[in-house]
Amino acid sequence: MIDIKLIRENPELVKENIKKKFQEEKLVLVDKVRKLDDTWRKLKYEEDKLRSERNKISEEVNKSKKTKDEKKVKELIKKAKAIPEKIEKSQEKRKKLEEEIKQVMYKIPNIIHKSVPIGKDDSENVEKEKRGVPKVPDYKILNSAELAERLDGADFESARETSGKGFYFITGSLAMLHSAILAFARDYMVKKGFDYVLPPFMIRKKVVEGVMSFEEMTVMMYKIEGEDLYLIGTSEHSMIGRFVGKTINKNSLPITLTSYSPCFRKEVGSHGLEEKGFYRVHQFEKQEMIVICEPEDSYKWYDKMLRYTVDVFRALDIPVRVLECCSGDLADLKAKSCDVEAWSPRQKKYFEVGSLTNMEEAQARRLNIKITGKGKNYFAHTLNNTVLASPRALIALMENNQQKDGSIKIPKALWPYMNGVKKINVKKK
Repeated sequence: MIDIKLIRENPELVKENIKKKFQEEKLVLVDKVRKLDDTWRKLKYEEDKLRSERNKISEEVNKSKKTKDEKKVKELIKKAKAIPEKIEKSQEKRKKLEEEIKQVMYKIPNIIHKSVPIGKDDSENVEKEKRGVPKVPDYKILNSAELAERLDGADFESARETSGKGFYFITGSLAMLHSAILAFARDYMVKKGFDYVLPPFMIRKKVVEGVMSFEEMTVMMYKIEGEDLYLIGTSEHSMIGRFVGKTINKNSLPITLTSYSPCFRKEVGSHGLEEKGFYRVHQFEKQEMIVICEPEDSYKWYDKMLRYTVDVFRALDIPVRVLECCSGDLADLKAKSCDVEAWSPRQKKYFEVGSLTNMEEAQARRLNIKITGKGKNYFAHTLNNTVLASPRALIALMENNQQKDGSIKIPKALWPYMNGVKKINVKKK
């Protein structure tokens, strides 16, 4: 959420930002907020006048008492008694207006960073870098679902019976590998100085509204029936929500946390929800990182966090590339974002395995997360980044480390997590 002062003082800048995001239908929201805000400020002005009038009457009452003008005292007291009711009615109107303004402000996109490329959708994202050499072997790379079954490492049919489309059982050595890559990602981040946290996997609506846009909320979140609770789509939601309403001493910054969680997503309106596979599913697991920091440090952390994810994938022998998200591909709270994509030798292209975002002060403003220091309180900047999410990372590892006989070579970085297993072999029938 942007600062309403920006709409008051520079509405054209806000409108230009909306145009850059190709959301022209939201231009009317800026004028709507200005109109509501004008009414709000008029009410506030009238309330202040009423309070001033009340103070003057109080002074006149004291003077009249001294002169023993009882008639005037009664008239003044009667007049004074009517003022609190007027103030209360005005405050009620202002409170309703504040809620209406907030709901409209939630729909106005955050101001994008000046470095963000302008484009309509993800087809216009810009490649920034590649790490590792993408290879296509001279033998067939099997689909991850087919290979998982050959390795006796997955049961999709039973998952359809227990849970429906978009779920899976991962078993045996493949399940060990799935856990190993998450454990490796966790330990990597801890070595980088991040504190490890296990967060709640459900959050209240006020937190959901604070950490994401309404569009994302509708598409992603599972609501718990009869409860003010939602299943998290990523641990960033509860991790940032942990600081709701808090004022952090600047000497405690930066706050750097890494967390593990299962993630739950409806994937409404998405294509390719898999009957048999790992790629687009309702449930997965992720190692996440978040940073809460001083505004002037947030883009330094943005660069660091990107390096961490890229280095984790390279340690697993997976080639990756980084795509800078264009303006039209940024969700409303995002000021700047990029996707990390892993190489698929089977598809001969890259596919998304994680994303990094700087929200600047958008989340902090919604959740009232402030820093105290420099003689004032001001909003923090928040960032989040996928260290590694599986099973997408598992797909990338299986494809890039698949051998001619269908076995999976375990990257050296994962040996300590695999109980001595260095290769997963195809099960003989």
